[in-house]
Amino acid sequence: MIIKRKIVGTTDKPRLCVFCSNEHIYAQIIDDTKCFTIVSCSTLDKEVRSEFPIGRTCKASEFVGLIIGKRLLEKDVQKVVFDKRNKPYHGRIRALAEGARKAGLIF
Repeated sequence: MIIKRKIVGTTDKPRLCVFCSNEHIYAQIIDDTKCFTIVSCSTLDKEVRSEFPIGRTCKASEFVGLIIGKRLLEKDVQKVVFDKRNKPYHGRIRALAEGARKAGLIF
């Protein structure tokens, strides 16, 4: 039996939680010690919808990663813990992670 450890975000290193549905991708930066969402973005946001009307592409996911990275850097946080929620690291999840890294996040 394999037991995975729980990924926890702190104030210094919050958790980048990614959820991927069939149509959209959602990302949140969460501080688990305060139970508080610092920043969130998805392919449903107006900023993303204006660029990418279809949210299930890798380019739309990368753009979401860029936006969430920029929003978090405005809050003076650079390091995060990546939580992909038992999903494989490829496709849209990988594109979001690469976009966040391009924006300047470290994980």
